[in-house]
Amino acid sequence: MRSSWIKFAAISAASVMLLAACGSTSSTTKPTSSTKGGVAYYAEAAGANPNYIFPLTPGADFSIANISQFQILMYRPLYFFGKGNKAEINYNLSIGNAPVYSNNDKTVTVTLKKYMWSDGQPVTARNVIFWMNLLKANKTSYGAYVPGVFPDNVVSYSAPNSSTVVFHLNRSYNPVWFTYNELSQITPLPIAWDRTSLSQPAPSPTAQNLPDTTTTGAQAVFKLLNSQAQDLSTYAASPIWSVVDGPWKLKSFTTAGKAVFVPNTKYRGPVKPKLTQFVELPFTSSSAEFNVLRAGNNAITFGYLPTTSVSQKSYVQSIGYKVEPWIEFGFSYWNMNFNNPTFGPLFRQLYFRQALQHLVDQPAWVKSFLKGYAVPNYSPVPVLPSNPFADAQSKQNPYPYSISSARTLLTSHGFKMVNGVMTCENPGSSPTQCGASVPKGLALTINLEYYSGSNSLNEEMTAYQSAAKQAGIDIVLTSANGNTVFADEAPCTPAQPSCKWQMILAGTWEYSPDSYPTGGELFASGAGSNFGNYDSSTANTLIANTHTSSNPTAALDAYQNFMTKQLPDIYRPLPDASISLISNKLGGVTQNPYLNLTPENWYFTKS
Repeated sequence: MRSSWIKFAAISAASVMLLAACGSTSSTTKPTSSTKGGVAYYAEAAGANPNYIFPLTPGADFSIANISQFQILMYRPLYFFGKGNKAEINYNLSIGNAPVYSNNDKTVTVTLKKYMWSDGQPVTARNVIFWMNLLKANKTSYGAYVPGVFPDNVVSYSAPNSSTVVFHLNRSYNPVWFTYNELSQITPLPIAWDRTSLSQPAPSPTAQNLPDTTTTGAQAVFKLLNSQAQDLSTYAASPIWSVVDGPWKLKSFTTAGKAVFVPNTKYRGPVKPKLTQFVELPFTSSSAEFNVLRAGNNAITFGYLPTTSVSQKSYVQSIGYKVEPWIEFGFSYWNMNFNNPTFGPLFRQLYFRQALQHLVDQPAWVKSFLKGYAVPNYSPVPVLPSNPFADAQSKQNPYPYSISSARTLLTSHGFKMVNGVMTCENPGSSPTQCGASVPKGLALTINLEYYSGSNSLNEEMTAYQSAAKQAGIDIVLTSANGNTVFADEAPCTPAQPSCKWQMILAGTWEYSPDSYPTGGELFASGAGSNFGNYDSSTANTLIANTHTSSNPTAALDAYQNFMTKQLPDIYRPLPDASISLISNKLGGVTQNPYLNLTPENWYFTKS
């Protein structure tokens, strides 16, 4: 993380804008030893192929595969995050100039650069207004929505001219938070999408009274776009998705997730694609990917080494690959379903969450299963990449591995071993009982679902199952492909049939589009990505304080220290996003800490 973020916390809004503007002068120099053209093949994460193209993405599809490594190639967000391998805003690659805060940080003015849609129309303030109108009318369908925050905290927004958008807020906010976590969510949308039926012609950008300008109309537009986004077979030929402002256009797409991109010749960003094509390849498992890469023939230009195959590092180097770990700005965990009709009351007991956490042997998992390509993870505020946000408590384990501690927590709260499984024998709400609404006779046989395709994760889960068994908890493991698991853990209410899931590990969380790690998307009550249905008034207050406090460092410390001890989820080691294997012939590659792909930077070097 950049040192200027440390400065951001202590200086005025005007100074923030000055520093941000200074950071926007970087540019990409064309390599002198490159060859023009060529096709690069990128290996998608095992079982995590893209399956949703519309940038206003629902929670069930709010994945890295969709947002950071698919949509962003075609549809540029208002603000682009990641400058090389640094976790910071990149104004050079952003459509918007640095926002200007005024009126005691209650008014935000954004001016746009001269970008263009592939249909020849300019990107204007009206395209930002289109996004805002759709978001406001369909906010509960958006994966990043947090009640009371964006767009609820925007009193009004307007476009005084074609290159300016003005937001009026309901109170003063920390400018860094509002830029990094609120404006960061905006993706300008083409007016060609502003219709309620494909049979309607694409409207003119200057047309008046378009559907999005009313709540009912905006909901109808969203319904059309969402339905089209679910029809994967039509992506490449769609008159909707073919209108892009990013560096790439989709040439072909299969329902299995193979995506072939070609350069968008109308792209007006500072870095134009040098490749002839960029291809994303789907794989069902990491071993399947590695078998293809190991076979040679340049079938994969940018792939990854499974942690179980680290012993073959020298071999892949010998056949022409660089080994470069990709570290993301995020954390790793699995969710408990606090609304599960059977186990929700138990998950709401802190002692039980502590018992579950004591069974995770993070140092051993890092060494044995992840081969050192991971970091212990005790908090939702990332430790790596190095940053000014993680405080001392986030770097220390309050619940070290201890089967005896887990067992003692259970027996001291009304549980007794029955036929090898801890069972509630003393129900009630006193400190020595099982807890409110936990029934007598409840046996600790709990399902843990996780994504398939990773041998190292299989090892982690098997080790956890073994440790839990010794503590009297019967963990039943199931696995499925990444998209299935991700959809299974959608937020739910106890009455919904879909709310029967108990614990799910769907992957890691990287901070995007909320890039300041305050956790509102994940842990605020009712948030779109609060998959486990966590609900804490204290957490809500601490999260809100990070948005508005005049001492943002102290507010963030208070939040992360609470989350470290209160365990809204179960923390596991954060693996490197991948042990990347990059062809020696491929230049221009940087590994974005927000996991955004930027193949427009890539080029093949002369042999």
